Amino acid sequence: MEVKKGRQTPTSSIILPYKQTLGQEAIDTYSKTDRTAQEWQKLLLYDIMALNDVGLWVHSKFGYALPRRNGKNEIVAMREMWGLQREEKILHTAHRTTTSRAAWERLCGLLDLADIEYSCVQSNGRESIKLKKGGKVDFRTRSSKSGLGEGFDLLVIDEAQEYQDDHESALKYTVTDSKNPQTIFCGTPPTMASSGTIFVKLRKAVLFGKTSNTGWAEWSVDQQTDVNDKEKWYETNPSLGTILTERAVNDEVGTDDLDFNIQRLGYWVQYNQKSAISEKEWLDLRVEKLPELTGKLFVGIKFGHDGKNVCMSIAVKATDKKIFVEAIDCRPINAGINWILDFLIRSENKTIVIDGAGGQQILAVAIKDAKIKGTVMLPTVREIITANAVFEQAVCQKDLCHNNQPSLTQIVSNSDKRPIGSNGGFGYRAIMEESEVALMDSVILAHWACSEAKDRKPQIVSY
Repeated sequence: MEVKKGRQTPTSSIILPYKQTLGQEAIDTYSKTDRTAQEWQKLLLYDIMALNDVGLWVHSKFGYALPRRNGKNEIVAMREMWGLQREEKILHTAHRTTTSRAAWERLCGLLDLADIEYSCVQSNGRESIKLKKGGKVDFRTRSSKSGLGEGFDLLVIDEAQEYQDDHESALKYTVTDSKNPQTIFCGTPPTMASSGTIFVKLRKAVLFGKTSNTGWAEWSVDQQTDVNDKEKWYETNPSLGTILTERAVNDEVGTDDLDFNIQRLGYWVQYNQKSAISEKEWLDLRVEKLPELTGKLFVGIKFGHDGKNVCMSIAVKATDKKIFVEAIDCRPINAGINWILDFLIRSENKTIVIDGAGGQQILAVAIKDAKIKGTVMLPTVREIITANAVFEQAVCQKDLCHNNQPSLTQIVSNSDKRPIGSNGGFGYRAIMEESEVALMDSVILAHWACSEAKDRKPQIVSY
């Protein structure tokens, strides 16, 4: 009876075209240990070690992610065994000292099994392996100073989900001087406790075609999934049926479905990313009491992209030339638009900006029929791009203020930029589950309309 095995090819990958690879050489070296590489490991190694027409790595950077305990670190060990025998200088970094030490012990064990002579240095967080030919692997725990002043041919970022900006600033230049440099990122999808941002950014950039000379492979579900769906277990765990068993996976099922989705099914949640606007930046703009306001209201109304909610906010100029913004409400679309009309009827409006295909035209007509005062604007894509840029600039220059509404603070401080158009324009999206970015968008629309309005200068009469 044939044993059922997990999916051997990635659920999602970006691999650049190639005609030759040194992957088989690495596999042959590994086979001297009497261990057998799994099919998915072979295929992945072929992609990682692909060569172009002039003998350089096709992928000077390569990232891969899969659920825990599938043998992803064995890939790195195979690549390092090959590199050692080719006199490469290798830097293997990890987030934790225990992980770095375990990688060193793993490679020592494989070299012993393959009867490859080497010398080693044991030091807490700074182990190394060296061959007589000159190949060397340094194992380091990452810090903001890791690798500075040293040069390597291969940089390994183990536990890549914990790889931070300051780490990258210290490490990315360590392979610059190599004639054929390569950086490998390996890890798992980040959890709420993960501190890294680089792995997420790399994944997004590769999958959206924003990189060059970079490859990516992952085993994952694209949405949160039933933890008892065994087909998804096999879809996302290539080593299920070999080094993983159904019984072991079943024992992992508990009360935290999201954690199981991340750790066992490779689900990528967006909350780990740093917000485009930090909580500190936003709270620096808060006021303890309402400032002295002047003029009419500028109203921003946004129908959400998902068709679930519509949000309304206002902006008004203050006497200190700052713009005060406030969220009015966010309600389900099925609650209708009468609550919006009631507010607009009672308020003195200068401009009403409405965006969102879900109800933009309907609301505009309703406002006209109700004879509500104020200019109605249905912004173009170019104007939306401008509005987001103006908002960002106002936050940076502290030209706006707010009264620290919890719902607004939550979404603003947990938002990421998303591209709009083809010329570098951007909007915002939520990076936390269940957050409503439409509320933030409505504030941005109101702020933009307010910032664009020119103050009427008093007429000067001279005789």
